[in-house]
Amino acid sequence: MLIAFSVSPLGGESETVGPAVAEAVRVVRESGLPHQLTAMYTIVEGEWDEVMAVVKRATDVLLADYPRVSLVLKADIRPGHTGQLTAKVDRVEQYLAD
Repeated sequence: MLIAFSVSPLGGESETVGPAVAEAVRVVRESGLPHQLTAMYTIVEGEWDEVMAVVKRATDVLLADYPRVSLVLKADIRPGHTGQLTAKVDRVEQYLAD
């Protein structure tokens, strides 16, 4: 399963959410699950319970410091398939090369 998610604080006086997002990404990295950081989302690959636990921990880290947090989540649920974090991109690159 692939989960693309974005978590950030809402409200406040700061114009940047970078430091808060970095704390959430730290949680993802510490999970040991395959992941990719992009400009809009962090993508995590693993089993349902694993990836959802990471999303919850990343959200909780922000809730510890901010009274309101936004979470956007998109999932690609495909039982029996692993390595899709790179395989999906590789397939598209192959189509582009043809």
